[in-house]
Amino acid sequence: MTPPVGRWRMPAEWEPHRATWIGWPHHEPDWPGKLEAVRWAYAEIARVLADHEPVEVLCPTDDVQDDVRAVLAAHAVRTDRVRLHSVPTDRVWLRDSGPTGAIDAAGHVVWLSWVFNGWAKYDNWTQDSGVGAAFATITGLARLEPRRPDTGERLVLEGGGIEVNGHGLMLVTEEWLTSDVQVRNPGLGARDYERLFAEWLGVRHTIWLGEGCVGDDTHGHIDDVARFVSADTVVVAVEADPADENHGRTMDNLRRLQAAATDPAVGPLRIVTIPFPGARFMHGERLPASYANFYIANGVVLVPTFNDPRDREALQTLADLFPDRRVVGIHAVDLVWGQGTLHCLTQQEPEGARRGPT
Repeated sequence: MTPPVGRWRMPAEWEPHRATWIGWPHHEPDWPGKLEAVRWAYAEIARVLADHEPVEVLCPTDDVQDDVRAVLAAHAVRTDRVRLHSVPTDRVWLRDSGPTGAIDAAGHVVWLSWVFNGWAKYDNWTQDSGVGAAFATITGLARLEPRRPDTGERLVLEGGGIEVNGHGLMLVTEEWLTSDVQVRNPGLGARDYERLFAEWLGVRHTIWLGEGCVGDDTHGHIDDVARFVSADTVVVAVEADPADENHGRTMDNLRRLQAAATDPAVGPLRIVTIPFPGARFMHGERLPASYANFYIANGVVLVPTFNDPRDREALQTLADLFPDRRVVGIHAVDLVWGQGTLHCLTQQEPEGARRGPT
């Protein structure tokens, strides 16, 4: 049975943004020996974004802001499109620690503030848990706290695990939410999540894929394996080499999408494949390098690149899918040392009537 659709709708990423939010990198253990290079990468991201929409930057302290301004100026970033805010954070993966923007029936934007628990992996997440409240304070938008229907406790989720087309379809992985290791909301099953997604995100049908990519320390986020690029088109990352650890899991995801494409509840669904770059390692540990971790902003798509021969194929495929947007490659070899790249570090603020009900 299709669950009833609730009061709010999560817009697709390609719908108009008021701004993009990023956090200035400061946690050196995320990028051992690479923090300065990563800051320059962030400046390049800000430069590209600021040409298309405002950029809101969370800085860990007031003292850091002068250094940030200097780096942005050196990169010729449009400072009239960038605002800096002093907000303490543990890490800067705002896709997950930040709230999700949704729109109510009147067109008002609200922040859906999930519980963030450091992906049930890291101990230092208490400052990150306050990012949702900071977004609400800075923007003046309402902040809602989705809760479990069975216990009344707040829902533990991250934005990197949810992918929507803005027209009622969602992609998630079983590894992230319903695998044997329940690290977020123990006791909730697939049907429970589908009802919650319907209520809070306007989802009428959830497509369940299997696993995320190898090396993903979030337990299977969707944004490294499959993404909507239009209401009826999905890009899925596929590893063709049977000897690669990603091969089996990505072929399973492809088969699931192909099955969903023939489901009348889903409707016609076009499936486009992109490759993975060659495997990337740090100290012998596989990193989650994926072209699927692209970010769609107003008029532009930022795509992680890895000095890999497959960069060109991924960029061309995405350029064909976004003929009305610039497609810009961002060097992500250093970024991925932190276990994420462009989609993980950004969070969009939807456009709409600026203030929702308080």
